[in-house]
Amino acid sequence: MAAMKLYALTAMTIGLTLHSAGLAQTALPYQKPPAGIEQLLEAPPTPTVRLSPDGKMMLVEQPATFPTIADVAQPRYRLAGIRFNPSSNGPSVERYDVALQLQGVDIANGSTPKPIIGLPAKLKAVDALWSPDSKHAAFVAHATPPATGLELWVIDVATAHAHRVGLVKLNAVLGSPCAWLPDSTSLLCKTVSATRGPAPKVSDIPVGPDVEESLGKVSPAPTYEDMLKTTSDENIFEYYSTSELAVVSLTGAVKPLPAKGLIERAVPSPDGKYALVATVHRPFSYTFPYERFPLKTEVVPLKGGAVKLLTDRPAVDNLPISRDAVEAGPRDYQWRSDVPATVVWVEAADGGDPSKKAAIVDKVMALPAPFGGSGTGILDLPMRLARGFGPAAPRGIEWGNDHLAIVSVARFSDRKSMMLAFDPSTGKTKTIYSGSSQDRYHSPGRPMTTMNASGQPVLKLTPDGQGVYFVSPGASAKGDQPFVAVMPVGGGEEKILFRSADPYYDDPLSLLSDSTALIRRESQTMSPNYFAASLTGGDPVQLTHFAGRYDKIKMPTRQFLKYKRADGVDLTATLWLPAGYDKSQGPLPTLMEAYPAEFTSRANASQVSGSPNHYPVFAGGSHVYLVQAGYAILDSATIPIIGEGGKEPNDTYVEQLVAGAKAAIDEGVSLGVVDRNRVAVMGHSYGAFMTANLLAHTDIFRAGIAESGAYNRSLTPYGFQNEERTYWQDPKLYFDMSPFSYADKIKTPILLLHGEADDNTGTYPIQSERFYAALKGQGATVRLVFLPLEPHAYGALETKQHVLWEINRWMETYVKPMRPVVTGK
Repeated sequence: MAAMKLYALTAMTIGLTLHSAGLAQTALPYQKPPAGIEQLLEAPPTPTVRLSPDGKMMLVEQPATFPTIADVAQPRYRLAGIRFNPSSNGPSVERYDVALQLQGVDIANGSTPKPIIGLPAKLKAVDALWSPDSKHAAFVAHATPPATGLELWVIDVATAHAHRVGLVKLNAVLGSPCAWLPDSTSLLCKTVSATRGPAPKVSDIPVGPDVEESLGKVSPAPTYEDMLKTTSDENIFEYYSTSELAVVSLTGAVKPLPAKGLIERAVPSPDGKYALVATVHRPFSYTFPYERFPLKTEVVPLKGGAVKLLTDRPAVDNLPISRDAVEAGPRDYQWRSDVPATVVWVEAADGGDPSKKAAIVDKVMALPAPFGGSGTGILDLPMRLARGFGPAAPRGIEWGNDHLAIVSVARFSDRKSMMLAFDPSTGKTKTIYSGSSQDRYHSPGRPMTTMNASGQPVLKLTPDGQGVYFVSPGASAKGDQPFVAVMPVGGGEEKILFRSADPYYDDPLSLLSDSTALIRRESQTMSPNYFAASLTGGDPVQLTHFAGRYDKIKMPTRQFLKYKRADGVDLTATLWLPAGYDKSQGPLPTLMEAYPAEFTSRANASQVSGSPNHYPVFAGGSHVYLVQAGYAILDSATIPIIGEGGKEPNDTYVEQLVAGAKAAIDEGVSLGVVDRNRVAVMGHSYGAFMTANLLAHTDIFRAGIAESGAYNRSLTPYGFQNEERTYWQDPKLYFDMSPFSYADKIKTPILLLHGEADDNTGTYPIQSERFYAALKGQGATVRLVFLPLEPHAYGALETKQHVLWEINRWMETYVKPMRPVVTGK
């Protein structure tokens, strides 16, 4: 195989490749959907705000809409599980801000946004960060062409003036490049060396075969995308990922530090004297992404002295196939945020293998400056330290003070989770929550943090120190009703101080004071804006006055549905209907969208998710746009796959899938708005897998639309989604769950769409290619569309427009007609 090629195309050369059964391969220019859909798609997003640490100022950020296909077509490499632009030394495609403003938080008198002077004329800003003293905000800007690279910029809040900091070029290939130091006068940054030589040359002429070899070591691996394949790949990845660590002052002065290499992460200590630096190094793997490459973790002094090596972890290439499995040695290094300079980390007491039953699973270790010795165990844990994902998820350890930290642990196998109050001085713990990670109704949420004087997040305590502020999505039978509460340190029930209530959806973001929260308020008819909400009662005070995203558009209506599956499991969906529709006009052709989820109990599977009070925002990949073309939409129909009493959820996957789909259609029909004989089903990723299975095992749909799915589970033999059994442990399960196995049973027209550069584990484009070939060979009505340059989540505006055109065309052809369309040989 020749060396990895640089992906570089211009928008003018890009066309969509599609296959239709009975037709030759066709090249098709990008198409646009009907005007009503286009109008929603191109509406600019609502601004967001970033609150300063002192709670007195907001950085107002205007996100860009969607990148163009020309943006997506910029040069990029796909190596070691990541995609980066060699010109910028940053991610190949990312969401960025096109405008920034400052606005004070003045609850009594109100305030208006203030323009910032000196910003780049064509702003593309990412990674905005407030300084600990709230006097400056830093951001990373893409250089204005013809210049290239990533630049460091800073906004002076007092003067509302922005300027570029020095001439330093930043390196964001392996993540965000900068972090403020506690003194607020400088930042710790990953920089591109000014003396970096030319990039490695890439040749299309091979010098010999590329060989991989395994000599008996057990190394199970999911089907990762964008792996290294050649020595040339290795050299290119190393060249562009290498950075030099430096302290960059607000004046532009650059102080190099004794740290250079593939720096994944660099975090300053709370006292500003050290940096915790994690550096990837050779030997690289051709099977796993860079996160599993060998990783060296060091403490680097910022003001002179010797570098302290903490650990040099070998490649992580032998983890068991289990969500509870971790590497055997030290992991997850971090600073203890409430003390000057103490490193803490976790070690697996069970060797990282969850099949080895142990009373103590993880141990938390600590090592204070000057970092002599091997560290001291400070806490034994009965489950894995949690690795939170998303704003509502608990995050490992949240430090507070010498006598309080909140520790979250979890076990995936039985969905168990716990939250502990931990006294770092005595080692004592007290359980403040224990339950199922899937039980949203009883979850206390997560502890709120505030930035201390060092710029570090610490627990936000009540003035008397006896409670910790918590924030929660507030799941309930009425839908999500987010709340702010106080959790007593000594144990006991949470006391809710503020809770969202109809008709609004109030999302608490942070505390402005001990008695006031910053919330983002919206309703079905009110576009999101930011308010100051008293925790003691009274109406929130509006702070921002952003225009509604769809103010000039005639909007569809929405209804939150609750209904039951045949076996009594509670289900929900959101029903969208065209503007002006009345059911006296008769039932509508309908598009149903869903994404199955696994549960270990019927009670948790029956819990309501989401809120009927959200303002209708149509995401770029949404199918709800089709309501503007006259269809009813059954959106986010819940399809729980439940396993109880020792049974795995997927043991009855097909039966539960079909039951959930039938229940959604029955509910729409009972309301008189869904035409039972004109329903299509669609889904993305695991939802596409669901779509194909429903067409294979039922005849209740007129058509199917499947985006970027996996259809042959033998191609994902080491587990998929939340299934941990391998193909060799249960080949029948893999066969039965694969719609590819039943290609001869699929007689319903199906539209397959797939990003030709899919980067998601398991959903290789070949999945759609081979499924199409199987369906075509069996005489099915099928269309396959490959989307140029697109990853798993489609990004370019032109792609989104075309996908909606394809879906609308499919619906117009096979669903809208009163009688089914007959296709022939």
